[in-house]
Amino acid sequence: MPLTALIAEDEPLLAQALQAELVTAWPELRVVATARDGRSAVREALRLLPQVLFFDIRMPGLDGLGAAAELADSWPTDEAPMPQLVFVTAYDEYAARAFEAEAIDYVLKPVQPERLRKTVARLRQALAAAAPSMTPPVPADEVLERTLAQWRQVLGAAGGAPSASSTSAAPLRMIAASDAGGATVRMVPIDEVLYFEAADKYLRVLTATQEYLIRTPLKQLLLQLDADTFWQVHRAVVVRSAAIEAVHRDEAGKLHLALRGRAEKIPVSRLYAHLFRAM
Repeated sequence: MPLTALIAEDEPLLAQALQAELVTAWPELRVVATARDGRSAVREALRLLPQVLFFDIRMPGLDGLGAAAELADSWPTDEAPMPQLVFVTAYDEYAARAFEAEAIDYVLKPVQPERLRKTVARLRQALAAAAPSMTPPVPADEVLERTLAQWRQVLGAAGGAPSASSTSAAPLRMIAASDAGGATVRMVPIDEVLYFEAADKYLRVLTATQEYLIRTPLKQLLLQLDADTFWQVHRAVVVRSAAIEAVHRDEAGKLHLALRGRAEKIPVSRLYAHLFRAM
């Protein structure tokens, strides 16, 4: 069975250049589709189930980080192993953080053949390690967890999921937030917040009895929160760890959290399910 890949890049010439370089660097790899935005990339990836994804970080609509996070939750692991993830990016702050973290793996654009060859070598090694023909064979759940760990590393290095060590020196104590009507700004003590949820252009701030709105992006807010106190459990949700009352698993195997003081159930992304394995 041939190895397949999907390229998501909003600049057609750069997508063509990457595909051309892959012919030389990895002749047996077949690019089965290209997408020009994150939504199309998610749709085509779920339709074709390739072994490798090359995602541009910055794309219109849903960016590469968001597309990868969606695929982490929706990938049908009973049909195909989760793919290897590679981000394609200009040399900017995303790439700098990624290289420092030695994430697997990144390609700079315009495509540099030497860098691409190194990426291909890493991908070959990762795919070989997860192959069913390995002796002794690696259990499927162990392969899945290894791949998810790599995705967390890649997303974290690219700014999609800040690590526990990336919090600021002085975590937030108060939040200036608008009430539901938007007419009043209130100072909300961080100790009262049970969870944050990204919604359109706003970030919802939920306490036991109230809901407020702020415009701070979630990934920026994470850098100002105490990582031991607030846990990211989904690409759009951060919860107060001490407020978690129970963890429920539904018939599909997905996890949901019950928080003290809130009636709604909070979904847990597959990327963050490892936080609750002991529970």
